[in-house]
Amino acid sequence: MKSSKPRVFVTRPIPGPGISMLKKKGYKVDLQPKDIDISSRALTSAVKEYDAILSLLTNRFDAKILNAAGPQLKVISNYAVGYDNIDIEAAKNKSIIVANTPCQEVSNAVSEHTFALILSLSRRIVEADAFTRAKKYSGWDPNLLIGRDLGGLTLGVIGLGNIGKGVVHRAVKGFGMKVLYNDMKQDPSFEKEYGAVYVTQKDLLKQSDIVSLHVPLLPTTRHLINEKTLKLMKRDSILINTARGPIVDETAVLHVLYENKLGGYGLDVLECEPSIDCNPNDYYELKELNTVIMTPHIASATIAARDAMSRIAAENIIETIEGKSPIHKII
Repeated sequence: MKSSKPRVFVTRPIPGPGISMLKKKGYKVDLQPKDIDISSRALTSAVKEYDAILSLLTNRFDAKILNAAGPQLKVISNYAVGYDNIDIEAAKNKSIIVANTPCQEVSNAVSEHTFALILSLSRRIVEADAFTRAKKYSGWDPNLLIGRDLGGLTLGVIGLGNIGKGVVHRAVKGFGMKVLYNDMKQDPSFEKEYGAVYVTQKDLLKQSDIVSLHVPLLPTTRHLINEKTLKLMKRDSILINTARGPIVDETAVLHVLYENKLGGYGLDVLECEPSIDCNPNDYYELKELNTVIMTPHIASATIAARDAMSRIAAENIIETIEGKSPIHKII
């Protein structure tokens, strides 16, 4: 006999209290047993059988999968702030609630990681570490691995959401940087507090010493940084991407880096993730450049952030099953 308990499918093991919260509510929770990405076939089966799905950003819910959903599926709770892995229109057409996990803990973690990349590139930390490990250090040298001070430099932030604001806060209060920003709308009170100046994207790219990206992946932001926009940037400027990989045309960035027309690239996300190289047939490789620092999509990987995401993902499901509207509902 089929269980009358709400059935929840979790697509991959996650840290934090979320799964325990769901089980304490008496729900039947099925967990993808292996810590690997689930197949499209398995997702199609899940949308047909379960009342709720706790998904990861690596799970692609396209129109084909969502159109196969049964009437019992009430909610997909995405264990992520972004939700470009879910076809929102298709979910809306099937009356499936989609929710995500934005929170201050994630904003703090990603803002800090962004600055870790900025500092590491500006002060050549990774390069210096490799130099020292290779036993090349033979004594103090006034010309050795000279970097740049951040104080007085201009930071350009594209996307002034909670993460973008967190980066600006650290830049101004911690390092005395000047700030330019571009967003869909101006924020006069924020400008007053941080001395930030609203400019067009074109002017921001031209004037900034460091450009940091904090926009969602949308059709309008895909390849926002491309061959044309890179030509606007200063030759010694640094580009930082902790948002989504496809916002940057990686091939175009590689070209300017190989030609020494960009000071550096710090990234936590890859265009063809998890592949480091979109085109294995050319000789341009991010991993070969000491002006590049890569991390494997870990900007939000702190204990506080992961626990908060786990809790919110579970709360989204609980609220929906109990007939409430989730606080973090997208649609």
